[in-house]
Amino acid sequence: MSPTYAIKSFGCQMNAYDAERIGELLEADGYGVADMAAADVVVLNTCHIREKAAEKVYSDIGRLRTRDGGAPRIVVAGCVAQAEGAEIVRRAPSVDVVVGPQAYHRLPALLKQGRAIDTDMPVVPKFDMLPARRVRVGASAFLTVQEGCDKFCTFCVVPYTRGGEVSRPADAVFAEARALAEAGARELTLLGQNVNAYDGGDGTGLADLIRRVAQVPGIARIRYMTSHPRDMTDALIDAHAQVPQLMPYLHLPVQAGSDPLLRRMNRAHTRGSYLAQIADIKRRVPGIAISGDFIVGFPGETHDDFEQTLSLVREVGYAQAYSFKYSPRPGTPAATMDGQVPEAIKDARLAELQRVIGEGALAFNRASVGRTCEVLFERNGRRPGQLIGKSPWLQSVFVSDATLAIGDIATVELVDAQPNSLEGRLVTLAQAA
Repeated sequence: MSPTYAIKSFGCQMNAYDAERIGELLEADGYGVADMAAADVVVLNTCHIREKAAEKVYSDIGRLRTRDGGAPRIVVAGCVAQAEGAEIVRRAPSVDVVVGPQAYHRLPALLKQGRAIDTDMPVVPKFDMLPARRVRVGASAFLTVQEGCDKFCTFCVVPYTRGGEVSRPADAVFAEARALAEAGARELTLLGQNVNAYDGGDGTGLADLIRRVAQVPGIARIRYMTSHPRDMTDALIDAHAQVPQLMPYLHLPVQAGSDPLLRRMNRAHTRGSYLAQIADIKRRVPGIAISGDFIVGFPGETHDDFEQTLSLVREVGYAQAYSFKYSPRPGTPAATMDGQVPEAIKDARLAELQRVIGEGALAFNRASVGRTCEVLFERNGRRPGQLIGKSPWLQSVFVSDATLAIGDIATVELVDAQPNSLEGRLVTLAQAA
């Protein structure tokens, strides 16, 4: 009887992509898929950006250790594994394998060794060692094109857990895009820690890569994330205006609205330069939706700093945004900075920021009511005959119509708005799956 595996992934879209590839590796080695309650091997694929995500890993380890029917072999993979490998083994001796995000291609061999730790960052990129994709995908799929970061924001562990910026060759990305399209994907999201720093090594930037991926038969939509303001090129903005498959949506994190905080964060941009950049993008790509990331309670953040962040949110008019309390990460410069903000103040500021972000998202959605657009349907809704999909602006749209199927792209009139979704009415079926 073949051994079985299950994967639980925490954190960003890149972790979700890594989880898919880990699954393919294990299946190529003879493993079958099972659920967490019965699998012989359970992989906890982790995030290390915030402390809460790291603590969830230890909670899951404890539950698995006492699972009815016997504990599985436990693998901790991803960024927590990279940053805290020895600590994980000390704190949770029931863990069998610890493997970092640049070494998971060696997981089948590590499982054969018994207990093992592998947090190397090998010279040979892991993508060269992974098997050809044998994918089961939905209507939308992730595709990693770039990893690592050279920016060294003072709050961020990515340069230490993922390494420096490395881009995959354009031919390899194109081949994987074709495999995903043949497996049923109609939308691809190109991923990277700083995806717009992509450099294919032959002069190919992200804009060139997008134009090439747009030629893949079956791919109707392209998105990318996450971007850094420093790497937002004119060529990439032109691609938004010129490539029909590239959706009118841009995730461009700013993190804070105050120049003193941005300097302490080592963000390499100012409030003014960011706002000027956003204004230029909106001028050149009318109707584009902007999203962002924000940290509240960064060391030294004053009431005035926070008010400047709120005013920036209102000025940009984000379609959506992600916001988090600052969480000290061991080994990062910000963890030892003066001026650590009390948790109660962080909580109050986060609640206020999320209120303002929610107001902006609702205003964006309400402004969309009456608009007709194409929606890619990705999953079933809560009601019979209801499907949920995404608008070009990454809004969640639900439609009740029995003629629709997952994977369809339909022309939909947006008829009602909520803070996190819109109701649509089917106009015509543009492209069947």
